[in-house]
Amino acid sequence: MNRVGRIERVTKETSVLVEIDLDGSGKVDVSTGVGFYDHMLDQLGRHGLFDLTVKTEGDLHIDSHHTIEDTALALGAAFKQALGDKVGIYRFGNCTVPLDESLAQVTVDLSGRPYLVHTEPENMAPMIGEYDTTMTRHILESFVAQAQIALHVHVPYGRNAHHIVECQFKALARALRYASERDPRAAGILPSTKGAL
Repeated sequence: MNRVGRIERVTKETSVLVEIDLDGSGKVDVSTGVGFYDHMLDQLGRHGLFDLTVKTEGDLHIDSHHTIEDTALALGAAFKQALGDKVGIYRFGNCTVPLDESLAQVTVDLSGRPYLVHTEPENMAPMIGEYDTTMTRHILESFVAQAQIALHVHVPYGRNAHHIVECQFKALARALRYASERDPRAAGILPSTKGAL
């Protein structure tokens, strides 16, 4: 059974296409018009081993907010669609990733209940190229809301803003990969005592 999600989201501010294959090989084709965001989405696909296509056209003449936000919303919706009924998956995943002086710890529960806990060092540089570093939390909020998952992201230390953000995306990719993979010991079993996720 293919675990593929495809979402098209069109508003007056953006036009977004996201396709994701959870059982891919990390093949990525991403274009949002925001270079650093493209780099982070590339990390997500490659380290999650998700085949990921993202094509976004947005009102970048205003700023990058709508483009980044709407892409994250579509990505979350596509991820949820690809998960399907969640039967036979591990459900939980976690990963800790260092990137030079920075460290990110990410834990995920594909619970069906959106919840985000996010901490990162204060006084980060405000911009990485055209990427507003305050958007990282908003990306995660938007993704979580649509994917309907519980996500805890903690960066206890780091100095370089590029490293701080990038290690979060790498750790998120791995945690999502581990949580969404099929558990060979739980084939046909929904990992929930409630009978629903």
